[in-house]
Amino acid sequence: MARMWAGLLSLVLLAGCGERPRLAPATGKITHKGQPLTAGSVIFVPDAGNAWAKDNPSSLLQTDGTFTMKTFPFGDGVSPGKYKVTLDPALAGRIRLPNLSKADKTPWSVEIPEAGKTDIVFDAR
Repeated sequence: MARMWAGLLSLVLLAGCGERPRLAPATGKITHKGQPLTAGSVIFVPDAGNAWAKDNPSSLLQTDGTFTMKTFPFGDGVSPGKYKVTLDPALAGRIRLPNLSKADKTPWSVEIPEAGKTDIVFDAR
């Protein structure tokens, strides 16, 4: 009986070890009228042509407005490709720019090359 459970557990664990995206570093800063934007999240919404479109990488904004994108549960970075950049709805509403929370309306976009991009800057106005 113990062998059967061990075998079943092994199969479940192997099934969970599926495809992993290649991740490239993606860091930057978001400001609002020149001042660091804080107390919220930035979300990258993959373009339809991205090789890995299963997850929306995100990051909490730090007190200086900086962010380091993460793709949960895989770690720091994003899959190389094109993204629309959005803010979480509460943050976008607080700065009275609700379109920044909608991928189909945000003016922000970024392309992450294979080597990554560490100088991403957006200013919300």
